[in-house]
Amino acid sequence: MPPKTRRSLKRTSSAISTVSATSTCLSRSPSPPPTPVSDPTTSTPDAFVKLDHIPDGPCTTSWSYYSAIPKECAETEAVCLGVDEAGRGPVLGPMVYAVSYVPVTRKDDLAQVGFADSKQLKEEQRDQLFKTLSKHPDWIGWAVHVCSPQDISECMLRRAKHNLNELAHDTTIDLIARVLKNGVHVTEVFVDTVGPPDSYKKKLEANFPRIDFTVTKKADSLFPCVSAASICAKVTRDAILRGWVFAETGLDDVFSRGFGSGYPSDPNTIKWLNEHIDRVFGYPRVIRFSWSTCAKLLEDKGVCVRWPGDDEDRPTKSADIRGLFGRSGSTVSEEEGSEPPRKKPERDPIFRSLRHVMSI
Repeated sequence: MPPKTRRSLKRTSSAISTVSATSTCLSRSPSPPPTPVSDPTTSTPDAFVKLDHIPDGPCTTSWSYYSAIPKECAETEAVCLGVDEAGRGPVLGPMVYAVSYVPVTRKDDLAQVGFADSKQLKEEQRDQLFKTLSKHPDWIGWAVHVCSPQDISECMLRRAKHNLNELAHDTTIDLIARVLKNGVHVTEVFVDTVGPPDSYKKKLEANFPRIDFTVTKKADSLFPCVSAASICAKVTRDAILRGWVFAETGLDDVFSRGFGSGYPSDPNTIKWLNEHIDRVFGYPRVIRFSWSTCAKLLEDKGVCVRWPGDDEDRPTKSADIRGLFGRSGSTVSEEEGSEPPRKKPERDPIFRSLRHVMSI
């Protein structure tokens, strides 16, 4: 494919995603690991049960929820806290980070209640365990932070990119800091790692030098407090997607919520993406436009738009070095073989139109 055509396609994809996600460019994210194929019936409105901690309306901005501080956690001198996430790899929907905390003296009680690796549990089992949290408000506390797909796109597509690892680290730090600010004396934290465990641990220790951190892979299967956090994150994300409210007018009754799992390896997700793409406007804001899966579909199926600036990065003809030693009194542009200065391209008409809009 000629370079000019590739540049045009890239700008087309960026234009489509800008309309839907207020983004300015496209980037690629690492391909997530293969995931089990979802049951398309689990993402339908009929299966949706509203959870009290999830706000009404579209999920266009990120938000947090913190449970009441358990009485035992407020009175004890030592609390352990687990951190995990859900929805890091999917091409659509939010990414949810969660923490769960209990007194150090009761951390083994979580295992007796039934908390285990949420990824090994069926959806109904996770829902039941999430309800268990509300049955023990005197000693189990929890919190979630929901990163909206729109905010994820904007972080990863802006000029000073904020990648997914940095977003995950910052979210974890904010959750821990807020729990501490609420008066909980956290002494131990167990984290399911994002990126290299050692560097992540050092970053956390630099922010919280008085806390003992354990950062490792598969922490949700090793520590019950991380498993509880994992269930909070997973149940919250699933509920948001099942009851997804489209921010775009008129789509609630037209677009299916059979998203599948959201992973690019899920045929149900790919089917949804292929069936709901608009050649001009792309996708609604449930999509993460920074994912390569989305970018590829927009390039292949979106309208190809030629922008006035397409030729700005056209390579120019280099002046012959002999021109530097030309006749006395002459300039390089006067020498044979050199190219006259190029006229600065006109500004895109859309920016000139915006001046009139902003002056109203």
